[in-house]
Amino acid sequence: MNTLTEIIEDNYDEEFLKADGFDEAIIGVCHISRRLIYSHTLCIKVLVDEGMEVVDAIEHLSYNVINSYVGEKTPIWCMDYN
Repeated sequence: MNTLTEIIEDNYDEEFLKADGFDEAIIGVCHISRRLIYSHTLCIKVLVDEGMEVVDAIEHLSYNVINSYVGEKTPIWCMDYN
C-alpha cells in the first residue's frame, strides 16, 4: 500500500488536493491544515524518471508546481535533505 492510499483510508472524511503525477512523492499529511505533504527530493526523482534532466526538473518543479497557489488545500512542499 502506498502513502497516498494510507492517508485516504485514514482520513476518509477529508478532501485532499493532489499534484498530478506526483503521488509517489507524498510523504504525509499536515495534522493541522489537513494538506498533503510532498517531498521535494522525490518530486525531482519523479521528473527525472520521466526523462527530464535534473536542472530542468528543479526549474519545472519550482516554477510550474511549487509556486502555484490553488486554494486553501494547496499541498505543502517539504524541502527535505535526503
